[in-house]
Amino acid sequence: MPVKGIKRVQMNTRKVLANIAGPRTEKVLTEVMIVGSSYAAALTPIDTSNLINSQYRTLVSIPGGMQGKVGYTAAYAAAVHGMSGKLKGQPREHFGRTRAGKEFGGGTGKGNYWDPDAEPGFLTKGFERDGLNEIKAIIRQGYKV
Repeated sequence: MPVKGIKRVQMNTRKVLANIAGPRTEKVLTEVMIVGSSYAAALTPIDTSNLINSQYRTLVSIPGGMQGKVGYTAAYAAAVHGMSGKLKGQPREHFGRTRAGKEFGGGTGKGNYWDPDAEPGFLTKGFERDGLNEIKAIIRQGYKV
């Protein structure tokens, strides 16, 4: 008994795979970056808003597929992200002025360190802890056939 429609099945399979490898993956990665970066933004320390306003995301095509990146352009972002957080919840100290009249110390004198909800490792935690379930759901939904 001859089988009919093999060529049509092969063509449709190629179309589906091309869609998954191209626009569908781009859409899913964009959604994942938006969700993860929004969770990260909620954990980002806000003193002058410079750090939170410097957040960016890029989507790049690489030989094996697509790569999404979320980061901060502020020069001190990596240092803040890598802090131990041992000052979390303690008041911001202001140590005064030097003899030359320059202010020095560890803060603005307002609020507490890492307040109100900020945490060290905020970018990693936004994706791997807080947004993980939502990210998994986006991936599941995005690749349904």
